[in-house]
Amino acid sequence: MDLIQLSRINFKHLTVLHVMLSTHSVTRSADILCMGPSSVSKTLSQLRVLLNDELFYRDGTQLIPTPYALKVGPTLHLIINNMNGLLNQTGFEPQQFSGRFCLAMRESTFEIFAPAISDILTQLAPDAQVEIHSKEQLGFDALLSGQVDVIVLPHDKSQPPSNEKQLVWETVIEDEMICVMRADHPLAEKILTIEQYLAYKHIGIFDKELKQPYFEQLLKQQHRGREMVISVADFGSAATICMQSEFLFTCSKKWFDVAKQAQGLIAKPLPFDYGQVAYSMVYNKLALNEQALSWLFSHIKKALNNTNL
Repeated sequence: MDLIQLSRINFKHLTVLHVMLSTHSVTRSADILCMGPSSVSKTLSQLRVLLNDELFYRDGTQLIPTPYALKVGPTLHLIINNMNGLLNQTGFEPQQFSGRFCLAMRESTFEIFAPAISDILTQLAPDAQVEIHSKEQLGFDALLSGQVDVIVLPHDKSQPPSNEKQLVWETVIEDEMICVMRADHPLAEKILTIEQYLAYKHIGIFDKELKQPYFEQLLKQQHRGREMVISVADFGSAATICMQSEFLFTCSKKWFDVAKQAQGLIAKPLPFDYGQVAYSMVYNKLALNEQALSWLFSHIKKALNNTNL
């Protein structure tokens, strides 16, 4: 252990690097830490010398972390989390909380969870700040490095990756899948059969971090795969395309029931077994050591139970 080298790095250095890995911005990091931009830049300059790495490089107007900075992100998150636990031993008071919650989800998922998040900001923790990022932008790697606190997403229950034990998948809403089409679709007045379902072209939802859903595998084994004519990142985009075409869209019933983009479309039960689907909160195990995040997770679950989703 190099105690001399360790003595040159203080907690301010680690905190600045941790926030910079989340924001990729000196200005935004300065705002979060209540520091001046020049102070953040100075701290980064000191770290570059101490760690012998550039940490960030500029690409146009954005700062991009170096491979080394990304590599140390999870370890840095662990250090920050443990120190935060030491400094916050008393009970959590949401009315006095002025920190920041950082979530990632698809835009369509936000429609379901918006009431719970709005309740946090208007009633329970009025001084808190909430950031909502696209899951495509900040995914599971961001959870491991502490860039986001929780990811909320719909998924086939067979999809959670088993190779990352640091991530917790907690189901908050049980769901079912449906087939969506426009109101004047040729199948609109018919009972949907598997032959009809596979005869039409389909709109898919892609997620580079999730495995192929169980129902896709089952279709290929028992019948044949769907003809996917277009894939998009969000249910809302798929609904827009669905409205303009005869393509079929397989999606979450919970989303369909509340989404404004789905108005004018109709839904039918799927004509095959698709396993179990749900909405889950995915978070780093370290989050359970932080009282504010434990409260956040508990409140979201309670709010969803109260709305009978």
